[in-house]
Amino acid sequence: MLSILVIEDDKMVLNTLSLALTHFGHKVKTAVNGKEGIDKFDKGLFGLVITDINMPGGIDGNGVASHIRKSQKKSTPIIGISGTPWLTKSDRFNSTLHKPFSVKTLMNTVNSLSAPPADNKPLQPTCC
Repeated sequence: MLSILVIEDDKMVLNTLSLALTHFGHKVKTAVNGKEGIDKFDKGLFGLVITDINMPGGIDGNGVASHIRKSQKKSTPIIGISGTPWLTKSDRFNSTLHKPFSVKTLMNTVNSLSAPPADNKPLQPTCC
């Protein structure tokens, strides 16, 4: 089970993401804007952050990602989501999803970012 922070200003999208992630066994905290998301991130310990990129209110997803990358927890994986694909071109995010996306695409992306890193060592024979 992964602890995931989801930051999204559209409450329908936020609820859908939260329900899907919870259904697949993840613990989810939510925030409705960038400031609330940063506050929760700073106070919590998350294995992954999913943030909308284009949010009103002063701090958008790029601001959230910049804050995370400058923090003590800068290696936290971040998925940026947006209905405007040209806004997803940033090295701040480990992955980006263009709205609309399927639950399968979301879960494949979450799983790929939460998997332990491969050590890139060749497999050794285990035979006699």
